[in-house]
Amino acid sequence: MRTQPDGSNRVAILPRGFYDRPTLDVTSDLLGKVLVHCRRGVLTSGMIVEAEAYIGEADAACHAAPGPTRRNEPLYGPPGHAYVYLNYGIHALVNVVTEAKGSPAAVLIRALDPVDGVELMQRRRRQLKQRSDVHGLCRGPGNLTVAMGITLAENRVDLTGDRLFIEDRGFHPGPIAWGPRIGIRVATDRAWRAHVVGHPAVSGRNGATRAATFRARRNIY
Repeated sequence: MRTQPDGSNRVAILPRGFYDRPTLDVTSDLLGKVLVHCRRGVLTSGMIVEAEAYIGEADAACHAAPGPTRRNEPLYGPPGHAYVYLNYGIHALVNVVTEAKGSPAAVLIRALDPVDGVELMQRRRRQLKQRSDVHGLCRGPGNLTVAMGITLAENRVDLTGDRLFIEDRGFHPGPIAWGPRIGIRVATDRAWRAHVVGHPAVSGRNGATRAATFRARRNIY
């Protein structure tokens, strides 16, 4: 348990068992939870509103597709750890490792609704000469890591610790829908991206999802 910044309530950091489950279940259950990063004693956080599953060596879009490598080693490790990597050598992307040790899978955190440390997030985004409204601060996996100050230094961090973690604050984000994964060229038929319907921080035209709502194709898994 951890006290919120205003000291008014206590909230629960998600236990390892939360992540030690089928990845699609973890993906949907992450929506409404709060990603928290403590850096140099300063806290930033945001409610997860979009997340994307990558599952196993049979998933051509998953980093585990070529088998174990030095880069993807965290995917094969115990659940409840962070897997952070550079996308195109530029943007750090943060994932949470799921399922049992030896079963490579993870969930990419794609978008957040900022909660704590909004002004700091704005300053961090301005350093890249980018201007954004509050919901745009953490729209997209590269933007959210900049805003949250998450770097490769957080790769392999235990998500049950006090540095980078996910909390249940009792938020109820609204209806959830599933759609195709974004920004990949293979395995695009798998509707493994979960998002809060209509939330302005979610990827898509004007920051919101399109009208169609896709069902999870769990028979692929």
